Amino acid sequence: MTATLQNVNWDQLQNGSDIRGVALSGVPDEPVNLTPEVAQTLGKAFVQWLSQTLNKPTPDLTISLGRDSRLSGEDLMGATMAAIKSLGCRVYDFAMASTPAMFMSTVHPDFNCDGAIMLTASHLPFNRNGLKFFTQSGGLGKPDIKAILHLAAAQDFPATVEGGSIEPQDFISVYAEGLVNLVRESVNHPQNFEQPLKGLKIIVDAGNGAGGFYGDKVLQPLGADTTGSQFLDPDGTFPNHVPNPENETAMAAISQAVVQQKADFGIIFDTDVDRGAAVDSNGQDLNRNRLIALISAVVLKEHPHSTIVTDSITSEGLTKFIENDLQGVHHRFKRGYKNVINEAIRLNQEGQESWLAIETSGHGAMKENYFLDDGAYLITKLLVELAKLNLEGKQLSDLIANLEEPQESRELRMKIGVAEFKDYGNQVIESLKDFAHQQPGWEVVPKNYEGVRVSCQSPEEQGWFLLRLSLHDPVIPLNIESNVEGGVSQIAQKLLGFLQQFEQLDLAAFEGLKD
Repeated sequence: MTATLQNVNWDQLQNGSDIRGVALSGVPDEPVNLTPEVAQTLGKAFVQWLSQTLNKPTPDLTISLGRDSRLSGEDLMGATMAAIKSLGCRVYDFAMASTPAMFMSTVHPDFNCDGAIMLTASHLPFNRNGLKFFTQSGGLGKPDIKAILHLAAAQDFPATVEGGSIEPQDFISVYAEGLVNLVRESVNHPQNFEQPLKGLKIIVDAGNGAGGFYGDKVLQPLGADTTGSQFLDPDGTFPNHVPNPENETAMAAISQAVVQQKADFGIIFDTDVDRGAAVDSNGQDLNRNRLIALISAVVLKEHPHSTIVTDSITSEGLTKFIENDLQGVHHRFKRGYKNVINEAIRLNQEGQESWLAIETSGHGAMKENYFLDDGAYLITKLLVELAKLNLEGKQLSDLIANLEEPQESRELRMKIGVAEFKDYGNQVIESLKDFAHQQPGWEVVPKNYEGVRVSCQSPEEQGWFLLRLSLHDPVIPLNIESNVEGGVSQIAQKLLGFLQQFEQLDLAAFEGLKD
């Protein structure tokens, strides 16, 4: 093992089903642990894992690599490609790409890559980076990442293997062409098959991430006017706003642009384009519950009475909309996009038809698209509906006119001050169940797969809350919604009185809600 790799804590690089680390210095108390040398080792470990998994010699493997706009991306990707080539593999250099495109390279008939790597850390700060791995079966799961890190720590690689190559490929254009064809064939415009978006002004905000291709490679060939699109140039300092559809500043930026440009539709992506959101012609954001409602309306028209799988913090109004207005089934599951996707796959295997798995963060995956969480594909499905409705003189927002939305909504995050935070957090949750049963107007919601969800039906509350453990951090998030003014504060005050007995909880998040 080289001197620079002796002190690497490989396990620390695992973040669920991804690898993430600090790639650039400059942020206090965040030492660099994802160097080019570490990336080289991870690349070799992936090759070794892939060779063992597919029972294929390394010189017979073809692996594609892409990256987002992060400042560290080029160096890390160059090191990773060189390492993979040294084991005799054929390497496709996709340069700037999206995470969904990397998976698609494994199933596209002209490429059929054995594996793919995307260098990204999604919406995290500029100094972070990471690696996402794919095979033709989809994104790797937690056990696979653990196995790769184990191989990286062992460092049992050949010195060099003959026959490797690095070949530049413009795959993002191939991927975009697939989206263009989807719109043309699905809309089947009676007068203009090639340009079904002609006459519509649609603007894109890529947040200086990897999604800038969508304007000139998808929208413009379809005839859309993209004037006013913003932050399309890749810039890993993210100078304008965080590329994150959940970020208020980011959503405000695209909403303002739509209004100023008098656009028909606005689109925003996260850094690596596995998440997306939209804005209607009035500048109203179409993300979170609204985005889920919109794509559910599309899916349930195509697949009546099927099941929509979401994460745990979706609203009661969304459930009513899916089940009463759309005549579908709403299956609320755990947080975490992998959890939601895997649950939809499980339901299908058991005979319960599900074509959509979507998290409120904007991770949306469709059965027709390999259950791949693909922000560009999700938005493209909405574009198809936008074009169809435009032919009828209608707007996309008409589809969710009946969606009931809460008057107030709030998320409070409480830090847990003990090392065994999961045990402590679970104690809080179990105690809260007992407390909730004793409160007039409160009812613990059945069929809840995460934490405790309580319906609060007293006249001054009229809402619900969910207390759950964070997936990775020593934090207990509390989501509260209410249909009456002041309802969130009423629910929060009652919960604060209960939570004060737990000395290791930081309750500072409640400060702004105190009477």
